[in-house]
Parts: sequence; structure tokens; C-alpha cells
Amino acid sequence: MPVPLLPEIVRQHAEMAAFLWTVYDHHLLHPDENPDMDEVRLGRLVERLEAYLDGLRVAGEHGLAMACKIYEESPEQGELFVLRMLSVPDPPRIADLDLDKVRSYIAAHQNDLAQDDRPGAVL
Repeated sequence: MPVPLLPEIVRQHAEMAAFLWTVYDHHLLHPDENPDMDEVRLGRLVERLEAYLDGLRVAGEHGLAMACKIYEESPEQGELFVLRMLSVPDPPRIADLDLDKVRSYIAAHQNDLAQDDRPGAVL
């Protein structure tokens, strides 16, 4: 028996993962802007980000489709990050990411949707 899919929950997962990636990346680029973001809070943020991404992976093709949809609606860095993380077969954990490569990928592909109206074109 298939597990019921709740589209609004899948959407929340995609939106929250995009938001948390943006917060995480901003903090790493500007660590002094938020003195309350200590190692414990940063670790919790990463755990939440991983959990939202895992939820999207569990949703399978519906999770990827939702990631495409939110990127199409709002082609921002966090949305592109989520889309990319769902598009690779064996994605690394957040702590294992090469952040320079991630940022380079996002910078190189963020405008791809504007040039090609297919959300999957960034993959």
C-alpha cells in the first residue's frame, strides 16, 4: 500500500530547506553578524536542513517536482541548492560539502531558468 503524500508538507520541506541553506551559507560567509549562532545552534540548523532534504528524498519524484516548482516560482540561491541536492544520486551530507564548489555552481546556474523556462534545465 503506497504511503499517502501530502503536497503541502512536501512544499514546506522544500521551502524550509531552501531557507535554512540560505541562513547557513550566510552565517558561514558572515559569522560575526549573528553572535547567537554558536556551534550548537549551527549544528541544529544543519540537522534541520538535512531532515528537510531527507523528507524531500523520501517523497521521491514528488519531492524533486516540488523543488522544481519552488525554484520556478522563486529562482533564488536556496531553491537552486535544494534542487541540486535532490538531483544527484548520492548527495553528500551538508558538513561534507565543498562550499566553494557549491557557491560556484549556484552562481553559474542561478540565471539558467530565465534563459530556459524548463526548471530542470539547471540540472
